[in-house]
Amino acid sequence: MNISDRYRELTDEVRRLSMTPLKDSGEILTKAWQIVDRAAQELEELEETVGDIPQLQLEAKLTPVLLKSHSLLDRARMLLEEQGAEDQAAIVWELEQRIYRLLNAL
Repeated sequence: MNISDRYRELTDEVRRLSMTPLKDSGEILTKAWQIVDRAAQELEELEETVGDIPQLQLEAKLTPVLLKSHSLLDRARMLLEEQGAEDQAAIVWELEQRIYRLLNAL
């Protein structure tokens, strides 16, 4: 799978996660989900055009977006862990790992 397809797939996964209803609706969990939604929005900015980015510019264009999304997801994961939402934190952790692997592929 090429970088563009992996990026689109990752964007879709983060978007789906942000739309998943929370089991508990505490203030901190809601804040965590808002952060996940912001990460999805960051990734969505390049979703349509990622395939048009020349190979030589992929790293320069995608790295800042991926790093920001990773940082947002990391904050959300830490909030989820603090609230004992281990299952949801594990899902966010897996998305963080996918971003990390995509960064390494660049």
